[in-house]
Amino acid sequence: MRDVIVIGAGGGGPVVAAELAAKGLDVLMLEAGPRHAKPREQWTHFENDANNPLTGYFRLGPSDRSKPAWFREWSQNSFVWQVAGVGGTTQHFYGNYPRAYPGVFARYEGSDADRYDTAHRFPFTYSELVPYFEWVEATAPVQTAAMGTKEQVYLRGCETLGIPVQTTKTSYGAGYRPQQNAILQPGGNAGRTTDANLLSYPEATGCTFCGYCFQGCMEPVAAPRNQFAKRSTDNTYVPMALTADAWSPEGRPAALIADAYVTRIHTEQREGELVASGVTWRDNASGSEQREDARVVVMAGGCTENPRLWLNSGLPNPNDWVGRGYTDHFFDWLVGTLDEYTGNSKGPGSAARCDFPGYGGLENVGLPPALEAFALTLSDSGIRGRYDNGRGPTGPWDGQAGRPIGPELKDILGHGVDNLLNVLVITDDDVEPGNRVVPSAFPADEHGPVPKVTFPRRQRSRRTLQNREFLARKAAELLRGAGAKQVYRIDWAPLILHVQSSMRMGESERDSVLDSNAEARWVKRLFIADNSALANSLGGPNPTLTAQALATRTAERIFQQYFGGDPWVVDGQPVVSTDPRISRRLAELGL
Repeated sequence: MRDVIVIGAGGGGPVVAAELAAKGLDVLMLEAGPRHAKPREQWTHFENDANNPLTGYFRLGPSDRSKPAWFREWSQNSFVWQVAGVGGTTQHFYGNYPRAYPGVFARYEGSDADRYDTAHRFPFTYSELVPYFEWVEATAPVQTAAMGTKEQVYLRGCETLGIPVQTTKTSYGAGYRPQQNAILQPGGNAGRTTDANLLSYPEATGCTFCGYCFQGCMEPVAAPRNQFAKRSTDNTYVPMALTADAWSPEGRPAALIADAYVTRIHTEQREGELVASGVTWRDNASGSEQREDARVVVMAGGCTENPRLWLNSGLPNPNDWVGRGYTDHFFDWLVGTLDEYTGNSKGPGSAARCDFPGYGGLENVGLPPALEAFALTLSDSGIRGRYDNGRGPTGPWDGQAGRPIGPELKDILGHGVDNLLNVLVITDDDVEPGNRVVPSAFPADEHGPVPKVTFPRRQRSRRTLQNREFLARKAAELLRGAGAKQVYRIDWAPLILHVQSSMRMGESERDSVLDSNAEARWVKRLFIADNSALANSLGGPNPTLTAQALATRTAERIFQQYFGGDPWVVDGQPVVSTDPRISRRLAELGL
């Protein structure tokens, strides 16, 4: 019997695995997708090769790309961007690590308290999570993003908004700043040359400004895995978990099995309580099934897969909130065309932002050509000025919102991808019970009934819609201030990237699945440690840091509650070991 089984090796699962393996527990990670152990042999910079949802290496599917992707149903105009594999969506994310806004936590009493989703707050205070934020920020590491030309142009636009420069990691009011991100700063030749011959490790370290973050980071050339620039979990927490004995005096290496799709969570009755006791998983290559038992089971398969596994396992759902509250950030996208070089396709994907607590935020996002074309054409308003019959939103952008097609799209891209400036609207979205994961009516696959994501636009609250409009107008103002000659608002259809809260923790048993320790309310020894555990949309900030801070806290609670361990945070301060072996190993890992 294992001590802990972690289902999923994406953004959250490896955090729990690494922390508990460092304490000497026997930990097994099971990942449904592949492990890309040699990125330079397995990945490319070709956008379709990486991101095609049916055939790309970042699709939702097994290692064998000749086999079909796993089907997921979404009936509305939307795109659910799921990634299978060790590292999960952190493989293609932009490394942005802002903290959640304090207003989404219990007992917040700021002057803007009523601007948030007050019905669905975290069941503890912001200050309680701060030590865990700091823990993750030190581990990744999180630091001020590297700046390039597009950030210079973006920040020039921010200066015209009448808001101050933000100088703290915690957002207490509107402000603009460089991102806090988990991408190593460029060193040596990196960021100083485009000559590929000069951009190999160790002559170049950290971010090389290649611009291909979304295809997975494998830079610099010849760098060891722990020195890849982008700190996705396959470069940080996974190797930490697998080498826990080398850097922790009590550590025991975790085990990892990829292509291992968990199909069932097992439970049993103990002293009148339902208790998680193990899992059954299926080998994607052979089709064989195997059962593993454990003292604790941690679900970290993501916001769509966790509800599916729960429901397919027949676990209790007395308040019908399993899969509900499937919350994103109701993105929108605005693009400005400039008569100057912006370097849109170069450097870290997103390295500057504006925060508007109570509304959400705005990020600069740089894209290579194919993804830029995708971003310009994902719309809920039809073709600009054509078959939408004038229904596209109007405002301080040019014409009506919608997708540019044909000659107009050709004209925008022909202007030069490196003369564009993109602004991503990240809306603070209310938790809506009607946004949910349910079993699909389509036939089951080899793993059981497939999930259907129901995410109708009409379920957005009035506050959410107002937030989005406020931010879209701010984005247009920013682009004009940066020097854009034309500003296009796309009115994006739901792009489900920053999804969270489908197995939410909460203050009330009426509308949450998890208690304040992230343990399932109706199944003991079953925890959740990824975005689906988050109580809300964080006020708008990107979710990775908060999910990993919460996963660190969850690992601590597991260790205390079921393995008799001491707390890792006392009186708000992390308990840090001074053992020199830990410091030496962390230095070797580049952490």
